[in-house]
Amino acid sequence: MIPGGGQPNMQQLLQQAQKMQQDLAKAQEELAQTEVDGQAGGGLVQATVTGAGELRALRIDPKAVDPEDTETLADLIVAAVHAANENAQTLQQQKLGPLAQGLGGGGIPGLPF
Repeated sequence: MIPGGGQPNMQQLLQQAQKMQQDLAKAQEELAQTEVDGQAGGGLVQATVTGAGELRALRIDPKAVDPEDTETLADLIVAAVHAANENAQTLQQQKLGPLAQGLGGGGIPGLPF
């Protein structure tokens, strides 16, 4: 007869869960250090964010600066940051998606999926 009636080994399950937590923490750390870009206006405005969504840099081509039309520049900045954040979310899903599924598939609090 199999000890425990064929039930999963609790120690083994705990070890697997701990490894998944470590893998998740490592992936989150890598995301925080990885930078992704987004742009708007054909590259007139470029934003760089981390894989965790933190804005790191903003580059504005002088051609985009018109003192008479600051609204367009503001729109370009928002669009560039939005594009960079979309790229960061894609990166999060690529890196963390398989780990989140392994933890029950219900997502991880604080992450957008």
